[in-house]
Amino acid sequence: MVGQGSANSRNLGHMWSQRAVVDYGLARRATIQSIRSGHMEPRDVCDAHPYLLRAARFHGEPTERACPICEHRNVTNVTYVYGDELGRLAGRVKVTADLVEMAQEYGEFRVYVVEVCQGCSWNHLAVSFVLGTGDPPGPCL
Repeated sequence: MVGQGSANSRNLGHMWSQRAVVDYGLARRATIQSIRSGHMEPRDVCDAHPYLLRAARFHGEPTERACPICEHRNVTNVTYVYGDELGRLAGRVKVTADLVEMAQEYGEFRVYVVEVCQGCSWNHLAVSFVLGTGDPPGPCL
């Protein structure tokens, strides 16, 4: 399961098929520490692509966590799905409620949750994991 401090732990902790979880919290903390110690500049990490900012604005899920860089706005989680079985859905932004349904419909797909600050453009991959029934894909028709 996703750890307590992870990006989507409150929303995805109940996901019955969640596996192969990679929490990028340690990398996040190291990046923030590098900025605070002066080894990196905020502009080095506040570089969200305009499409990511747009996805956060229109499709992201708000959080109660303040941006670790500007501390003026809360970060937004943007969740992307990828997998061979997904076809046209691969690479799309999904909300947590969609993942529950998808986990019962597809054999396996990977989920990536990116936290984004719409104020200063901070963005960081927070967590990734696999969802799905675990069944092999059906025969191609």
